[in-house]
Amino acid sequence: MTKKFAAGLALGIAGTVLVAIAVWLTIAYTGTYNVAASDPHSDAVRWTLATTMRQSVTRRSSEVQLPDEFSEDLVAEGAGHYSESCAYCHGAPGQDPTDWSRGMRPEPPHLMHAAEEWRPQDIYWIIQNGIKMSGMPAFGGHHEPSEIAALTAFVNRLPGMTADDYRALTADPTPAPFAN
Repeated sequence: MTKKFAAGLALGIAGTVLVAIAVWLTIAYTGTYNVAASDPHSDAVRWTLATTMRQSVTRRSSEVQLPDEFSEDLVAEGAGHYSESCAYCHGAPGQDPTDWSRGMRPEPPHLMHAAEEWRPQDIYWIIQNGIKMSGMPAFGGHHEPSEIAALTAFVNRLPGMTADDYRALTADPTPAPFAN
């Protein structure tokens, strides 16, 4: 009786996997799922993408080496990079993201709030490698590790930053080189 149960269980699992693959291929090849950025993801798709992204970043960022504390100069340098390249999609203290960025799917997070959910190593990894299918570019191939570290230092400091703090950090009229 035990062998029969095990065989039935294995057959049931294999059948379930084959049905899931058939459903997945049917959706992919029929175009059933609407990929328009004007149509938000369903809850299940949003959860799957967000969970996969979070787990992937956490797993891969463990080897990132950063200082225990970021200097004020590094934070200020990162603020310049952020204002040149990131504020358009993510907004900044006292500054909303551009209207066109609200049409992206997934919508870019407001980093003033979302950054507190990530470790600095995670932030560095995301900036360096980007996120597929999200509009978040990989800056690692075109920017020095020191520039990415500066941006990481700033983004790590974003939660709780006031608009006045941000203006003070970005008041330098010299453009940041990060926007290449």
